[in-house]
Amino acid sequence: MANLIYSSILSLDGYIADTAGRFDWGEPDDEVHRFVNDLQRPVGTYLYGRRLYEVMVAWESPQMVDGATSVIQDFASIWRAADKVVYSTTLDSVSSAKTRIERVFNVDEVWQLKSTANRDLTVGGPDLAAPAIRAGLVDEYHLFISPAVVGGGKRFLPDDVRLDLDLVDERRFGNGVVYLRYRTADRG
Repeated sequence: MANLIYSSILSLDGYIADTAGRFDWGEPDDEVHRFVNDLQRPVGTYLYGRRLYEVMVAWESPQMVDGATSVIQDFASIWRAADKVVYSTTLDSVSSAKTRIERVFNVDEVWQLKSTANRDLTVGGPDLAAPAIRAGLVDEYHLFISPAVVGGGKRFLPDDVRLDLDLVDERRFGNGVVYLRYRTADRG
């Protein structure tokens, strides 16, 4: 069975975007981005909500990588190679390859997808991750904690969930970012 991973860059106070919706304070440098690329390499499927998909689809564009660093070009290749499932009731079409739309996040269907996948899956964004977390679908949490306090905004984790986690990896980066990898305690 594949793992379902919830990963994000977040502020020290637990937000993935500030009150204005900005997340530029967490932009990874090349060292962090290279590490993220290595974590994303085994991912076969990305699960997105509409808003995050609309941000990430830029990686499909040749203009995004033309003249970019090798780290950026590598991430674009990784992203393009993976399947994408976008959960949206309003999106009519997608503009990236290997992408399909689902109207509803169905827990049973995601369990089935996990059980038949031969590569890991990620769930992106806190609105989509919340029902996956509540249903016990998430196996791992990858947190990239930025040295910033933003005071409010979009929280990484839902407020109404209790999780027991085991720390399985950690790393510090030169720019002050700390990576923490947790596994759901009962999945050891």
